[in-house]
Amino acid sequence: MKKAHSFHIPVMGIGFTIDTPLKVAQYGMDSVISLVDDILLEKLRKMYSEKFKMPYSEITDKIDDFRAKRITSYLNLISDLADKKFESLKQLTTEKSDDLLAYINMLPDGSKLKSEFKKITSKEFHFPDIKKWANSNLSMGSIDVNIMTKVDKDNYKKNDKLPTEYNDAHAALRGFANSKLNSSVVLSAGMNPRLYSYMAQFNGFFPDRNGAFKKKIILKVSDFRSALIQGKFLAKKGLWVSEYRIESGLNCGGHAFATDGYLLGPVLAEFKEKREALKTDIQTLLTQELKNQNRVVPNQALPIQITAQGGVGTKEEHEFLIDHYNLDSVGWGSPFLLVPEATTVDDNTLQQLAKAKEKDLYLSDISPLGVPFNNLKNNTKDAEKQALINKGRPGSSCPKKFVALNKEFKETGICTASREYQYLKIKALNEQHLDKEAHDKQYHKIIEKSCTCVGLGTSALLKYNLDTKVEGKGVSICPGPNMAYYSKVMSLKNITDHIYGRANMVTRNDRPNLFIKELQIYIDFLKNKLEDAKVSFNKKEEKYLLTFTNNMKEGVSYYKNLFQNTKHVFQDFKSTVLNELNTSELTLNTIHSEIKTLAVKA
Repeated sequence: MKKAHSFHIPVMGIGFTIDTPLKVAQYGMDSVISLVDDILLEKLRKMYSEKFKMPYSEITDKIDDFRAKRITSYLNLISDLADKKFESLKQLTTEKSDDLLAYINMLPDGSKLKSEFKKITSKEFHFPDIKKWANSNLSMGSIDVNIMTKVDKDNYKKNDKLPTEYNDAHAALRGFANSKLNSSVVLSAGMNPRLYSYMAQFNGFFPDRNGAFKKKIILKVSDFRSALIQGKFLAKKGLWVSEYRIESGLNCGGHAFATDGYLLGPVLAEFKEKREALKTDIQTLLTQELKNQNRVVPNQALPIQITAQGGVGTKEEHEFLIDHYNLDSVGWGSPFLLVPEATTVDDNTLQQLAKAKEKDLYLSDISPLGVPFNNLKNNTKDAEKQALINKGRPGSSCPKKFVALNKEFKETGICTASREYQYLKIKALNEQHLDKEAHDKQYHKIIEKSCTCVGLGTSALLKYNLDTKVEGKGVSICPGPNMAYYSKVMSLKNITDHIYGRANMVTRNDRPNLFIKELQIYIDFLKNKLEDAKVSFNKKEEKYLLTFTNNMKEGVSYYKNLFQNTKHVFQDFKSTVLNELNTSELTLNTIHSEIKTLAVKA
């Protein structure tokens, strides 16, 4: 059945989309739950079980394989509750029609479903006929899950290291695989060969004779090469990637996985050009592997979807991406943080987001994963962190340890945002007896790390008045740069009307085009990398910076050609965009010259 909407809601943080499917799936909208925090999932399972009077039995950490079992139980509960809501929506009566009308009204105006419904209801009709039509035609949104592949901490029972399948990401995968969901797992944050190989143990990820899957795989990628490498690796295990979800390297929320200067437009163009070759090459590998494993080989070619996300903000941009690059869906993330009917954000943070301007949104180094992280200034988790620094006790108590991955001081791993790690690291720093400037620089790098694996989930606890004794009340939040252009709390109808051009939720008229915004962020990122490299410039730095700059220059050239030749879109600001591109080209030429000069001096 064709999807109802041309957008999807990506995973946001740990807790912000933790129950989003329960709010939007009945309206045909796809969304994604993070599986990082099984402790949070268990708390919400208890809350929802009590709210809907469903049986609940606690899964404590004393139970064998508790993480996977918590995840399975939570996903099953959300599945049951979402199904119930969707079935109720279709049971139209004179007293109960609001939800069905909301479903229809939020569809895009060109939707076949919408026109059929209007046709049926424009003349005399009977409720049983509408119910029959709804049962045959309406589809529920997909309840997908996200696993950050590198957040795969080893686990221990007392002092004994548990087998690999008890690692965090492995257990999360098992939790999803054993659930009743017929949906997709979004694999993000790069390749984990051990985890990918483990997926082949679950039959749900393999196709049946007709090419249908109980469990699908979505790969989040930022360039074509990564998609090809990972897609082939999985195919050699008999696993098919049903969707390649392309995300802007820097113009997105959460962790920002910068490419080597590859901009979104050229990346999408490469996927468009090579889509069929990608599908054919990987299908050949898959078919051979399925035969090797004596598994069922589908009797038809398997489809792939190509989707994109990161910084999209207008109907024109949304439709251009779909039409020009043949995309199957476009992700809308950060704006949905201002939609309480879709996401779970505490009231204080909601108001901070609504007031946020460009200066309040920045790419930080606070993540313990060591990956640039989009952050909101003055969030309460950072305030909590600073209070501890002021007391002379930097670092978190690390109550959840989901990213206790650093093995510098301990074989079992410590989180770089923890008090234990920062104490040991500062002690080692003091023993180096560096001059004040060098010492302060290193000290700041140590204490900058924040306990995001707790902070990104706390908002849900505050929103639902749940106990925060262990976690504290500090909230981390990770909106993308696009948040600066939205300044009010919205309803679900508001945001869908905005996406489809029936309303305008962007109150400012100075929002740059998504391609230009990403270009500007990449130039700032490159400038910072160049400054850092000046301290100890070498051949490796030279090669990296030149590759980055040249890729960006090619991207600017691509955009100049794109905007000069597009008709009927982006007409209102085409000249502004072309001027921005010319300025960016000059900046990149200057950076290129500076790199060459540094190389000569080195």
